[in-house]
Amino acid sequence: MSQPMKLEARRTPVWAYFARVGLSLALLSAFMSITAGFGTRLERWHFRTGFWLLQWGALGGAAAALASLVGLIGLRRRGTRGEIVTALLGFAVGITIFAIPVQWMMTARRVPPIHDITTDTENPPAFVAILRIREGAPNPAEYGGPEIAARQKTGYPDLGPIVLPAPPEQAFEQAMAAARSMGWQIANADKEEGRIEATDTTFWFGFKDDIVVRITPVRQASRIDVRSVSRVGKSDVGTNAKRIRKYLKTLEKS
Repeated sequence: MSQPMKLEARRTPVWAYFARVGLSLALLSAFMSITAGFGTRLERWHFRTGFWLLQWGALGGAAAALASLVGLIGLRRRGTRGEIVTALLGFAVGITIFAIPVQWMMTARRVPPIHDITTDTENPPAFVAILRIREGAPNPAEYGGPEIAARQKTGYPDLGPIVLPAPPEQAFEQAMAAARSMGWQIANADKEEGRIEATDTTFWFGFKDDIVVRITPVRQASRIDVRSVSRVGKSDVGTNAKRIRKYLKTLEKS
């Protein structure tokens, strides 16, 4: 009888350990980043704590991407399919977690550090009913004046009111429908005064931003002005301007 052949077990290359560590670190960083936002939204901690967790999640994502890349380079010839997939997955997750806050930082540097945006900087729509809800918020509901207006015109020169070819009563109904389609929580709707007040909550961190829409008659048409103000934070990283643009586009399509 022939003796059974002894098969030499394949030794796991050190690059495979880099891939495994990279994926593990990437998943941990992803968990930290996700909970950073939703923990803030659920009021488990202050939003600054959430930002701190997000920052460390981003650093962990960068380290995970680096470790996975090292593993991927080392495994490109001798690695198994599973080891290569592990390295690729760790790199993809890690770089994504790192890229999100980096993109926020780049946007924050590009836009003006303000949190009060309006289509009418000379006579911005005023909050009335929502003042009670904003009571105690770090950011005031009063408009900041010429300084804020100048910063907005520098950062968002295209932002302005629109005119709907409809009488105020019809324009008010269109404005209400557009606000509901945006998922805003309506706080007050005064048809006689042509004013709609609402609150929008961001998905990840759950930040509360308040909006007021003003409908003004212009001959046989209606002028629509919008103002969106964050309750917390010095800079909104462009969120309020983006919200106003989306709302006005929705209204124009209606």
